[in-house]
Amino acid sequence: MIPLGWKIPRPAHHSVGLFFYSMEKQKVIVYVDGFNFYYGLKSNPRWKRYYWLDMVSLFEKFLRPNQELVCVKYFSARPENVDKSQRQNAFFQANQENPRFKLILGKYLKKEIKCFGCGRTIYTHEEKESDVRIATQIVNDANLHNCDVAIVVSADSDMIPAIELAVESGTQVYIYFPPYQHSNALNNACRTKAIAMQQYEKRFKQSLLPDVVHLKAADFDLHIPEKWLRLQGK
Repeated sequence: MIPLGWKIPRPAHHSVGLFFYSMEKQKVIVYVDGFNFYYGLKSNPRWKRYYWLDMVSLFEKFLRPNQELVCVKYFSARPENVDKSQRQNAFFQANQENPRFKLILGKYLKKEIKCFGCGRTIYTHEEKESDVRIATQIVNDANLHNCDVAIVVSADSDMIPAIELAVESGTQVYIYFPPYQHSNALNNACRTKAIAMQQYEKRFKQSLLPDVVHLKAADFDLHIPEKWLRLQGK
């Protein structure tokens, strides 16, 4: 019996009248809502130790034997705070050493919030474009049949229309909630129950980047940010 999800391509070779088939694995693309993922880790002090993650390694640990990871598409934006931006950039550079990590950036926009009680204006920053970029990538990959399986790592219900279109195109879509993030609407958008990633902390532990990552093109040793190193208890 042929395992569910395996495809049979054209016969590659035959001998003595018997055909020998090669098994083609399901292609998987992971779409990570970077802000949702980061703030999920940040929401629990103990999980901050996992800021310095090898994203490709992490999601490979969630695949079945009949699947292969095409790429991890990570959606984010660069903050204006210099220290935060430097730490984030180190994370990006370390992960980009793996060609299957694809970084797609949106924007941070300054936002004014006026307090109706005291009249004061509070300035904050809001991430823009990432949800739209994620949605368009999901739909585009589904329509082009770039993957058989899409894993959406987010708790943002704005993803639902894109997920519905991907499913209509024949793509299997699974929802992974970042640690301590949840959405009932998103959970109900797929045929299978969403996966709560905090249940798999061991896989996070096994996917930490080394303290020093050598950047081949730049011939440079990139060190884990000191603040994140302390969060790991080192």
